[in-house]
Amino acid sequence: MFDFIPNTYFLFAFGLILLIKGGDWFVDAATSIAHRFGLPELLIGATVVSIGTTLPEVMTSAMAALGGSGEIAYGNAIGSIICNTALISALTIAIMPGKADKHSLVFPVCFYFGVASFYAVNAYVFGRFDLWAGLVLIAAFVVYMVINVINMKKNPAEAELSVDEIEAAEIGDNSSSSRADLLKDILVLIGGALVIALGAHLLVNSATEIAESFGIPESVIALTVVALGTSLPELVTAITSLLKGHGALSLGNIIGANIFNLVLVSGVAITINPFTVPMTSSLFGQNTSLVLDVPVMFAVMALLTIPTLLRGKLARWQGISLLAIYAAFLVMQFVFVTPV
Repeated sequence: MFDFIPNTYFLFAFGLILLIKGGDWFVDAATSIAHRFGLPELLIGATVVSIGTTLPEVMTSAMAALGGSGEIAYGNAIGSIICNTALISALTIAIMPGKADKHSLVFPVCFYFGVASFYAVNAYVFGRFDLWAGLVLIAAFVVYMVINVINMKKNPAEAELSVDEIEAAEIGDNSSSSRADLLKDILVLIGGALVIALGAHLLVNSATEIAESFGIPESVIALTVVALGTSLPELVTAITSLLKGHGALSLGNIIGANIFNLVLVSGVAITINPFTVPMTSSLFGQNTSLVLDVPVMFAVMALLTIPTLLRGKLARWQGISLLAIYAAFLVMQFVFVTPV
C-alpha cells in the first residue's frame, strides 16, 4: 500500500517548487505589462493572470470530463471557488487588508453573481448540466473577456503609475528595446503559466493518490484535495503579489479566477461531457452539493465582495470570518458528510 509513497511525496514537493517559481515569474511579467500599457492591476488580475492561474482547473476538469468523472469536474469548480475565496483571499486579507477600487470591482462582481445564479438554476431546477448550458457558459467567458478589454482601453490607469514609469512607457513605445522587453514579458508570462500548470498537475495527482489510499470519497476529494491543489496557483500568485506590494492584482486574480471556474472550467467540462448533479454524498439525508457546497460558494463571495464594494476597502475581519467558514466547511465535509 505504501510502496508509492516516497515517489508520490517527491512529485508533491517538485510540483510545489514549480508552482512557487512559476508564480513568481507570472506576477512579475503581468505587473510589468500592466505598467507598460498603463492598465489597472485589478483588471489585469481579473483577466490575464486569472486565465493563467485557472489553467490547472481547466486541465483537471477537462480530463475528468473526458474520463466520465462528472463529480470531479463539478466539485472542482465549486470547491476551487470556495478555496480561492475563503482560504487564499482570506489569508491575504487577514495578513494585509488594503484599499480596493470600487469602480473596477463592480463589473466582475456583478458578472460573477449573474453567472453563479445561472449555474444554481441548472443545479436546483434542472438537476443537470446539458450541452446548451456548457455553450452558454463558454459564450459568457468570451463576453467577459471582450468587455474587460474594452474597459481597459477606456480606463487607462496612468494615475497608478509614477511619472518615471509613464515617461518610460511613452518613450519605450517608439523603441525597439521596448518591443523586445514586451516580448520578453509575454514569453515569461506564458512560461510562468505553463510551469504553474505543470506544478499543479503533479501536485494534484500525488495528493489525490494519497487521499484515495485512505478511502476518501471522490466527491470529497474533488471539493477539498483537488480544489486546493488546482487553486495553489492562485495561492502562490496571491502571496507573491502581496509580498511584491500588488494587492489589487491579487484581489482581481481571485475574483477573475472564480468567474473562470464557472464559465471556462465548468463550461469546457459540460460541453465535453454533460452530467447530472452528482449525488454521491449526503448531509443529514440531503444532497451535500445542494445544501452545503453551492450555498457556501455564494456566501463566501458575498462576504468578500459586498462589504468591499460598500466601503471601498478590505477589512481584516472579512479575512478572519472567511477562514472560519472554510474551517467549518472542511469539518462538515470530513466529519458529517456521508457517502451515498
